[in-house]
Amino acid sequence: MAGAEEFASELVDFRRRVEELKSARALPGAEPLATLDAALFELQHAADVLWPRYEELMAAGHHANHADSREPQLLRALFQRLPVPVTLLDKDAVVRRMNAAAGELFAVGAGYASGRALTGSLAHGDRAAFRSQVAAVSRGEGARSLQVHLPHPPHEEAGAPRAAGCPADTADSTRLRVTLSALHPPGEKRSAVLAVFQPVVHAMPPTVPPPPPPEPARTVRHIELLDLVDDMAAELLVAGGPQEALDRAAGVLRGRFADWVVLDLADGADAPGGEAVPETPRVPDTADLADGSGDRPRLRRALTAGPAGAEPREALDRQDPASAPLVTEAFEGLAQRLLVRPEDPDALGADATGSPVLTRLAARSVLCVPLTVPPEDGAPAAGGAVGTAVGVLTLVRTGGREDFALAEAGAADRMARHLALALTGPRAHAPG
Repeated sequence: MAGAEEFASELVDFRRRVEELKSARALPGAEPLATLDAALFELQHAADVLWPRYEELMAAGHHANHADSREPQLLRALFQRLPVPVTLLDKDAVVRRMNAAAGELFAVGAGYASGRALTGSLAHGDRAAFRSQVAAVSRGEGARSLQVHLPHPPHEEAGAPRAAGCPADTADSTRLRVTLSALHPPGEKRSAVLAVFQPVVHAMPPTVPPPPPPEPARTVRHIELLDLVDDMAAELLVAGGPQEALDRAAGVLRGRFADWVVLDLADGADAPGGEAVPETPRVPDTADLADGSGDRPRLRRALTAGPAGAEPREALDRQDPASAPLVTEAFEGLAQRLLVRPEDPDALGADATGSPVLTRLAARSVLCVPLTVPPEDGAPAAGGAVGTAVGVLTLVRTGGREDFALAEAGAADRMARHLALALTGPRAHAPG
């Protein structure tokens, strides 16, 4: 379109210049050679510029007309092959066109229906309302939708399946939902009405989709955690005392669940010679802890298990657990503490040289779990928590291992309770 307008403007300018040349030739004293040169220049411009552009516009118009002639054919084919019943009506609900699906629905041929009112194919009670709504849409009052009924069920051959979206148990074969919308055919002044018919489907009861199957990796990890908790319980059941219980617990956890396993216990008995050994941990008095006047037991390092030949092991053995804020919080708060890619290097305190323990271990994830036992009298402990801490289990993962997940933290909490019972139960007090 822009090319045609530009060509028309140039053509108007060309005609204006030709008229000026004619006028100049009639002037007295005009130089004929100059006027002739200008006329030749304009003729050359018409031959070299205007005429080729005119040919281009003619060719483009021919292709456009060819494409325009194919467009109605494409639309007619699309209209006929639509899988839903569609009819084109005038303002009086007279059929102008009907596709094949509509012919099957109303049991009439498309040629027979053209020029006849569609209301004749509807139930008598719906004809007046349908005709009124079609007239309103034709007047430009907006699209409409209403329900109509067929005077008889649609024709179906024996054994033929119903159309998609119209199952026998969810749709009334005589009820239809018709949607009316205005259509403006090109080259016509009057509006047509496009009517689309659909079966009325009863509301289906909501169905709850089944839960998605668990991912294989999560299922495998869940089974591994169950096996880990089971192995821990089996090892603790056969332990002969606190020391053996600690060793067996560390053997289950080290390497399989964590790279480093550290166990801190509340103050217990001392062995002959003054060397602290992991005898039965001291269980603090609940009443004293509740009012803050009791002698809160101190933690002591009872066991450190890590990779063979690792340098930080000796430093961890000599560390005072009270210097590790994360361990103290878990012990006093009776709640586990989980750090994933910890940013505070002092969360586990420092060794004798002042180097942060987390840095020396190259820790990626840290889990501190209190070893809790239920109180003997069943009374709630300090802060309303049911249970008393007798120690803390610290697990550290390093290097390229995955971080501790919430499911793993839950499994560690169960194993810590089992270990606490093994350290304070009747078997721990039995003579060796």
